[in-house]
This record gives sequence, C-alpha cells and structure tokens, in this order.
Amino acid sequence: MSEAASVPVSADDEVRAIVVAIAHDLDARKTEITRSMSALLAREIDQLDADPKLVELLEASVAGNVATIIHVLANDIPVDHLQPTTAAVEYALRLAQRDVPSHSLVRAYHMGQDVLLRTCHDAVTALDLPTRLSLDVVRYISDVAYRYIDWITLYVFDTYERERRRWIGAQADVHSSAIRALLAGAADDPAPFESATGYRLSRTHVAMIVWSTDDAADLRALDRCVRGLAARLGAAGPPILTAVDRQTLWAWLPFDREAPAVASAEVVATGAVPAGVRVALGMPTPGRTGFRRSHQQALAAYSVATMPGSGTRPVVGFGDRGVAVVSLLAENPDSTRAWVWEVLGPLAEDTEQAATLRATLSTYFATGESHLHTAQRMNLHRNTVKYRIAKALGDPAAGPGTHSKLDLALALQVCEYLGAKVLRPR
Repeated sequence: MSEAASVPVSADDEVRAIVVAIAHDLDARKTEITRSMSALLAREIDQLDADPKLVELLEASVAGNVATIIHVLANDIPVDHLQPTTAAVEYALRLAQRDVPSHSLVRAYHMGQDVLLRTCHDAVTALDLPTRLSLDVVRYISDVAYRYIDWITLYVFDTYERERRRWIGAQADVHSSAIRALLAGAADDPAPFESATGYRLSRTHVAMIVWSTDDAADLRALDRCVRGLAARLGAAGPPILTAVDRQTLWAWLPFDREAPAVASAEVVATGAVPAGVRVALGMPTPGRTGFRRSHQQALAAYSVATMPGSGTRPVVGFGDRGVAVVSLLAENPDSTRAWVWEVLGPLAEDTEQAATLRATLSTYFATGESHLHTAQRMNLHRNTVKYRIAKALGDPAAGPGTHSKLDLALALQVCEYLGAKVLRPR
C-alpha cells in the first residue's frame, strides 16, 4: 500500500484547547452528523443507495470514520497509530464484490471530508475568535482531516482492489457474466446462455435472493440452502446461482410447466432454510422474460425484507399479502410515512398497545372481518378480539377515523413490513 501523505500537525496549547472543545461538541452531535452525511452520500453518489444492506453498511462506515476522526481531534492521536474500523473495511469489500466502481468509494470519503470540515468551520465561526486564532484552529483541523482521509482512502482502496481481484476469480464458477447479461436484456438468443450454463430458459422460473445474517456464514451454506429448496419443492432440474457478495446469492429454480405454490409458507415448511439465512421470493413466471420478471419481484421482496425495522421473517415473498404494494411505497418513505399517520392516526404510534391493536385489526381484515377466525388465528378469546377491534375502529379519538377499509388494511401492512421506518416515535 502507498505511503500516506506526511503533513506535520502541531499547535500551541490555546489552539489545542479550542480543538478539543470543538471535538467534544462534535461527539455530542455525531449521530446527527452521521445520518445527514450518510443520506448525502447515498443520494449524490451513483450506486451507493442500490441496496438497503449497502445503505446500512454505508451508515456504519460513516459512523466509524466520524467517531475516529473526532477521537483523533480530541486526543491528539497520530494517524500512524490508527487502525481502520471494521465497518469501513467491510464496506469496501462489499462494494468490490458488487462491482461498484472504486471511484465511488474514494469520492464518498472526500465528500464526507468536505461535510465534516464545513461543520467544524461553522463551529469555529460560532466561537467568534480573533481572526488569527480562528485561522490557526481551522488550519489545524484541516490538516488533521487531510491526513486522516489520505490515510484511510489509501487503506480502503487497497482493500477494495485486492478483494476485486479475488472476487472476479471466485465468480468464474457461477456463470455471473451470462446471468447479468441476460438480466440486462443483452442476450436475445437463449442458445448461448443455455449452452454456457446448462439452464433452460423455456421453463417456468422462481427467482430467489438468499442472504446470510451471520457474518461467519459463507456462500457454500447459502448454496446448500438453495439446492435443498430446489429438491424439496420438486424443481425440474438444478438451480442456477450467482454470488452478489460473500453473503448474498441470486438463484433461479426451474419447473417444467406450472410451478407449485412457491410462497413463503411453503418455503418455510420445507425446513431447508437454516437459522441465520433469509430468502426473498419472486413469483413463478415462464420463459426468458419470466426469468427477468421473477428476479425483479424477488428484488422487490428483498427491499421490503431488508428495510430497517421490517422484522426478521425468514422468508418474504412478492406474492405475500401486501408485499408488492409495500415495495412500491417503500421507495418514497417520507410520503408513505405521512400517509400512514393520516390513515391510522394514533394506531401508527410506536407503542406496544398500538402494535397489539394493529396486529389484531390486520388479522381481522385478512380473515374477512371474522371475529371468530381472528380469535382462532391469534389464539385469543373472541370477546378480546371484539374489544380490540372496537377500540381500534369505534373510538374516533383513539382510532383511524373515516378512511376506507382498503386504506386501513394497506396502511396496516405497511406498518407490519416497514416497522419503525413509518411509525410515529414515542
């Protein structure tokens, strides 16, 4: 790895005291700084917001880097003594595995540096220091930030390049280029794809995204899960798979004609999904177009399943009740959150009581507004169900008001899948 730039950083006691005070102020605001910086990077840099898991890792990486640089400022730590945070290294690895250009990674660091320096400059301005002292403080902070960013970008870029070389070699076994060309619409003639992969596109396909929530897991465990599902669901041949990163696979199961009911409940019932593994499902769809469409549906289900606060159900299917619509609403969370609050009123609060009423009302709608079937499904007394439904719907001061049942049912589904993302904080 190349040598980081050597920029001497020194200051007198007065400058150091002011920098320490600014660092303590930044530390108290680091959650706010991390969130706004992460949102900016995801919005401004292509491909950094392509996947909810990448966005989550981006925020973890930003948080680690912000905390480290604040620590350096507060304690006068030489950059040579630092170690990169685990989140920063992991984020670089994931970008390499997903073929996100390295310049996006480097640009993110420099954009983050600019945001942090602007924040520090505002803090210095607010102190109303003498001009000379103000310039000395700004120069010191800028030098420290420059040395840190120069060091960390060299480190993560080197990590990215080594992982990219390793990953390209690992992907040779899983037909990655052929699959991605087909998904991109570049393969009009199915013959070359079928010859290269041995997978027939004329069949009916069920696409899956299979990923691990356990950092210790590897692609072999996910591969075994997919092949186990193919066998137990009666697939007409072996699945085709490609690795997205070291914790995620895209897969397709082939069926001769009409695929069986491949919904969440059936996949869970196979017992082939081990603890620590989750699955997002597309619908059974035929032909070359179906290969792409089922994958798009699996991606939509995946976006719902990986939304922060969405829960940890092992299998989420595009065909599950509400998932298709929720995946569209999830693309505009601010507007969706406002709509949920308007429709559900106090039922949208992030409290245990509101959650109980939401679960009961959602089950009530799902069972055709049957108190008996709701009681059976939730293992409750029928009178308890009647009381909860009356409380949720009957009291204008405590319920959702006059919105249609369709709106209510959909808003309840959005709360179930997107959780805290759309609920009103306590």
